[in-house]
Amino acid sequence: MEERKIRDALIERRAAKENYHDLWESLTLAQKFSASSLAKYGYELGFIRCSSAGNVAIMVLNDNATTISSDGDINTAPDIKIR
Repeated sequence: MEERKIRDALIERRAAKENYHDLWESLTLAQKFSASSLAKYGYELGFIRCSSAGNVAIMVLNDNATTISSDGDINTAPDIKIR
């Protein structure tokens, strides 16, 4: 029973969406330019991950993820899995 509560809490946390405006404001100027260009193709800003190299923006189109580094570099084939 306890295991199920923990699992449900994790699922609920992952399902919670941050406000898009808050996510957008967390991007660097370079990331905003790159994200805007990807949005023209239908990508949506999914979430932001913090790393030692800086924040990485994750853009999603269907089941495909694309990352944008803090300096605006786009990686259309990142080694990440979206749950």
